[in-house]
Amino acid sequence: MADGKIVQSNLFANNNAKLGSGGEIHQTVEGDHSTLTTNQGLAISDNQNSLKANPRGPTLLEDFILREKITHFDHERIPERIVHARGTGVHGYFELTSSLKDYTTAKILTEVGVQTPLFTRISTVAGGSGSVDTPRDVRGFAVKFYTKEGNWDLVGNNIPVFFIQDAIKFPDLIHAVKMEPDRGFPQSATAHDTFWDFISLTPESMHMVMWIMSDRTIPRSLRMIEGFGVHSFRLINEQGDSTFVKFHWRPKLGLQSTIWDEAVKIAGADQDFLRREMFEAIEAGNYPEWEFAVQLFSQEEADKFPFDHLDPTKLITEELVPLKVIGRMVLDQWPNNFFAETEQVAFCPSHVVPGIDFSNDPLLQGRLFSYLDTQLSRLGSSNFHQIPINAPKCPFANHQRDGHMQMNQPTGRVAYEPNSLSENSPRESSNGFHSATVNESGDKGRIRPESFADHYSQARQFFISQNEYEQAHIASALAFELSKVEYLHIRLAMVAHLLNISEELANRVGNALGLSEMPEAAKTVTKAQEMPPSPALQSIGNMKETLQGRCIGILIADGSDATAINNVKKAVVNAGANAKLIGPKIGGAKLSDGAIQKIDGQLAGTPSVLFDAVVVILSTDVAKQLSVEAAAIDFIRDAYGHLKAIAVDKGGELLMKAANLASDKGVLNALDVEAFIAQAKTRQWDREKMVRTLA
Repeated sequence: MADGKIVQSNLFANNNAKLGSGGEIHQTVEGDHSTLTTNQGLAISDNQNSLKANPRGPTLLEDFILREKITHFDHERIPERIVHARGTGVHGYFELTSSLKDYTTAKILTEVGVQTPLFTRISTVAGGSGSVDTPRDVRGFAVKFYTKEGNWDLVGNNIPVFFIQDAIKFPDLIHAVKMEPDRGFPQSATAHDTFWDFISLTPESMHMVMWIMSDRTIPRSLRMIEGFGVHSFRLINEQGDSTFVKFHWRPKLGLQSTIWDEAVKIAGADQDFLRREMFEAIEAGNYPEWEFAVQLFSQEEADKFPFDHLDPTKLITEELVPLKVIGRMVLDQWPNNFFAETEQVAFCPSHVVPGIDFSNDPLLQGRLFSYLDTQLSRLGSSNFHQIPINAPKCPFANHQRDGHMQMNQPTGRVAYEPNSLSENSPRESSNGFHSATVNESGDKGRIRPESFADHYSQARQFFISQNEYEQAHIASALAFELSKVEYLHIRLAMVAHLLNISEELANRVGNALGLSEMPEAAKTVTKAQEMPPSPALQSIGNMKETLQGRCIGILIADGSDATAINNVKKAVVNAGANAKLIGPKIGGAKLSDGAIQKIDGQLAGTPSVLFDAVVVILSTDVAKQLSVEAAAIDFIRDAYGHLKAIAVDKGGELLMKAANLASDKGVLNALDVEAFIAQAKTRQWDREKMVRTLA
């Protein structure tokens, strides 16, 4: 140990290594090693690119450096997932509404009207299984279809792009975003030095940075997020012709996110907020539903794109290739046992059915290996497919035998193929899986294709596609995150990247960080292109003005007007929302008509952050009493600060005055139920500049 640090050394580079009295080896080389090596001491010449058949070709199995790195990474945590540890899983079904028979032989995509059972798991990436539900984070969106032809796992995210272009960098990315290893914090957060240090040195991440700093990563509900397969896949038809495809899930309730301050406070009020909201919706019969859409394009069309579709940091906008809606997913059954199903479910992108194949996306190519390896480690057996949640619902048979936790009892003397000793043993079929016929040529090597070199064009396109409120949120999120970074050179490097995305954005962030002078723009290999805005990339613009799937909080107490409460509650329910009554005491409230009203939540433990809009119906006497109660003031003040519609009666007006809140079009009379319902369908975005300073 030197200066409090363990010194690791290479025995074969150290002539001073000595044999101890017990036969142990004492390694005495001091100092740090500056050369990156494999675990066998082999110096690595390229840690940025996996070995491919050609610059845009598939990743080669012989890449032992990639396999060693990812294998070690996959086995770092036992037993919870290394990433996507906190997840919520639900059973449901998929129903095809439009056939893709011209493009694929996959029955799930050709048999209209058939309902295929499935299991969907939505998760956060960075935190552990015990972390909170609402951090700023990417959400995993994984669907296991139990098809007639075997299981198909569509394993994606709620964001259509990713941080890195090559799977060999995935361990580095996750090591950077996870808790810093010397201190064990922060948990499930990107606002720290190691994450932004890595990002500042990885220009390919800039497009993803725009997405993670946007409202997409702080969703209001798991029922209100999109899902993306991220990569290009292939569909193969009966003639053997292949077509590229991107998969897209679109929520029927539309998109909706929280405000950052709101997300932080929700984490304190209910760390299971999103999971609980999904559970309660299904219990109430309000089943979450998504449209399933595809983007179909040929190689000839792809060649005309102003980017490379095999680059996972790029997306294909809906304006370039429109979405074709072909089906729907409905989630209608909560698991019977959380561990047995949600925790033990094992997704692998390599699980496909005949008629679906892979592209040469180098991130996807690495995932095809990594996920299976991870499941072997996490579930402890090559027989994890026999766990009920993972088992196909169609017949399956092969010659794989024995192994840890073998639950089946294969019979007969034959456990190989081909064989002549058994007529009934499983054999290969001409109707089975066929890979796409693709001609590959070129020089193998660790080469990043030139078509992957543009790191800023789509990042700029995403930013300019947002409306003014969303742009302000991105700028403020960057300022917040980078303000947590200790090292000035990292903050400067990030602002230098932002200058290549938007000078306005860079200046807003730089000013919010208090930079004395702006850095020069980061050097680029490829000049950024000017790409047209895409309204489909907005969040606020894709929020539906509806109360479907929303929840309204109504603050009442002893003496509250019974008629007013009933009128508001009836209108809220008729509009498709849920209404919850909040009061100072969980025992209930005696209303103006003498009836005892049951309370759904106690005021101190049920803050307004849990609701989409609030109503305050109080007698003036009780309002005066509550005007010195912090929980009551916070209830209405937070609702106002989080841009929610507020309906008040005379007592509510007193509480507004005590909270020193000004009236605006989002503050309404509790008796004008129709006006309140109209305003509750959206946020009061014009109020934001009055309640907080944005970058």
